[in-house]
Amino acid sequence: MTGISVIIPTYNRELFLGRALHSVQRQTLACDEIIVIDDGSVDNTRNFVYDFSAKCRLPVRYIYQKNQGPAAARNRGISEARFSYLAFLDSDDHWQKNKLEFQYRALSTRPDIMIGHTKERWLRRGIHLNQKKIHQPSNGDIFKHCLKLCAVGMSTVMAKKELFEEIGLFKEQMRCCEDYDLWIRTSSRFPFFLLDAPLTVKEGGREDQVSYQYRIGMDRLRIGAILDLLQEQSLSREQIIWTLEELQRKCMVYGKGAMKHSRIAEGQSYVELAEWAAHTLDNNFVLPFAVPENPDYYHKTL
Repeated sequence: MTGISVIIPTYNRELFLGRALHSVQRQTLACDEIIVIDDGSVDNTRNFVYDFSAKCRLPVRYIYQKNQGPAAARNRGISEARFSYLAFLDSDDHWQKNKLEFQYRALSTRPDIMIGHTKERWLRRGIHLNQKKIHQPSNGDIFKHCLKLCAVGMSTVMAKKELFEEIGLFKEQMRCCEDYDLWIRTSSRFPFFLLDAPLTVKEGGREDQVSYQYRIGMDRLRIGAILDLLQEQSLSREQIIWTLEELQRKCMVYGKGAMKHSRIAEGQSYVELAEWAAHTLDNNFVLPFAVPENPDYYHKTL
């Protein structure tokens, strides 16, 4: 008994789910359960999982819910998990065979570490992609990196279940960038342990993926997540400075882009937010300070 629950959310991914499940089954260190959260699929996912379960040497639990998005599916998996180490795997990604073994050894021998991730190998329609330097994952205090972009691959993560009692769950109202939101909340309080090996294979470039569907204006959602974090008043002074600097940058880029495409009112609201961030930094803010509400455009997209 290792105490590992593997959580796989899925939605109409019958064609890819088998590869993900088999990558869990062939791990050199077996998990104690595989939880497949079917987020309202209308393909043959249910029967596929039942057939796989009948042949698999590991316990496989299939849980169906109406379509609510990846955040709600992962939250359901977290609540259903019976074991203390949670490994997340998107249904179109897969793992190298020693991923769980190496990661579990690292986390189980470090009581001070609550969460870990690995490097990834990126594929787009089966073709390898080289990662830019900014996309390379980091070790330890990664908060500043997480502010800039989604710096943690969802399918690379193993976390202790108690972590979610400390930081909360994924925000279910966010249909995209819910992982960005979770990583900035987590990294503001806890270090990440990086396994410096590409133990996860990430597939991308398909139109059915959430990241593709929300590819335009994604920073709008990240700006909202940053504002939510600032409103919690839980950051150190140095972290607030980093956060305001990134908020200013993201708002100015997004605002100018919106105005360029004739969305004048929307663009102006983000430029004004960037100016607020700059003004707060320039005036050596005193804690606590008032944080503006998220722009209406953020709420309308969730």
